[in-house]
Amino acid sequence: MTFTIGKRFSFAAAHHLDGLPDGHKCARVHGHSYCVEIMLAGGQLDSAGFVADYGDLDPLRHYIDSELDHRDLNAVLPVQPSCEQIARHLYLWCRDNLEHGHLVTAVRVSESPATWAQYEPGSPQAADPGMT
Repeated sequence: MTFTIGKRFSFAAAHHLDGLPDGHKCARVHGHSYCVEIMLAGGQLDSAGFVADYGDLDPLRHYIDSELDHRDLNAVLPVQPSCEQIARHLYLWCRDNLEHGHLVTAVRVSESPATWAQYEPGSPQAADPGMT
């Protein structure tokens, strides 16, 4: 049996995407109100009955607030700031910086209520360290 929990965060930021056809609206600088969802899973619960305490995710909240919120993502991220790349970036950040980072199974990022991208490791290409 596996238990899965999740927590949602939000931030506002600007970006533009390179390599798009001339006239594509996303090639121009524009902003979004992003929603980030982090999912953690485990087969065992701790003594309090948790996969992890939601409070253990506070470092992610701090990272988002201090490094991404109201920023130009092209200037602060080491990758092109598409939803897909932001999701992978945040997954890797969680894995490396959270107490329960090893339990993170996926990160979903949406830039509008109707669209989202999800990153979850699973193939050698997905974990390519050259893409961080």
